[in-house]
Amino acid sequence: MLGTVVNALAILAGGILGALLGGVVKEKSRDTVMHGLGLSVAVIGLTMALKTANPLIVIASLVLGGLAGEWMDIEGRLYRGAALVEKRYVRGKGKLAQGFVTTSLIYCVGAMAIMGSLESGITGNHATLYAKAMLDGVSAVVFASTLGLGVALSSLSVFFYQGAITLLAAWISQWLTPAAVTEMTATGGILIVAIGLNVLEIKKIRVGNLLPAILLAVLITIGVG
Repeated sequence: MLGTVVNALAILAGGILGALLGGVVKEKSRDTVMHGLGLSVAVIGLTMALKTANPLIVIASLVLGGLAGEWMDIEGRLYRGAALVEKRYVRGKGKLAQGFVTTSLIYCVGAMAIMGSLESGITGNHATLYAKAMLDGVSAVVFASTLGLGVALSSLSVFFYQGAITLLAAWISQWLTPAAVTEMTATGGILIVAIGLNVLEIKKIRVGNLLPAILLAVLITIGVG
């Protein structure tokens, strides 16, 4: 769990620091930085998406995952939960829910989060999560300068998500064949591209409702393998 704890603390510290600096940095500069981050996130996601060896699996996962996610209203639940915290503890801030949901998805959707947590749980090697902690901590400063303290709150999502994977690593690893990891990474990459489009305000995509696609990518790959 050490790697996950360090990762969560890096996001918490970066989120708090960014929220404090938000009033110092001019709005025009924050917008430019957010645009740069949005583009970077989209490129990272595209790089992951292009790793697929079977695009049909990715397409099927996204279609079925999207239907399942809409039925469960995953994104709506995330926003409502964050909005309750915002209403009770952060009156008048306005962007806590947006910051929490956006960065929770960015930090939790990706190969580094999953494979790093598995590596940490199985071998005790936390190197991947330490590297992720550095990346997440820096980006948290930038995101929080615009989106506020909701970014710091996403450290809880990372802690529970990656922590659960770490604790269940021995059981999960038996299902993650190289092919399954490839398609899971590619599907997650498309979700990250969608997050980038959201950050750039090009198109509002309910990325949270597409999250089941990642699990389905693994299951479908195993099923057709």
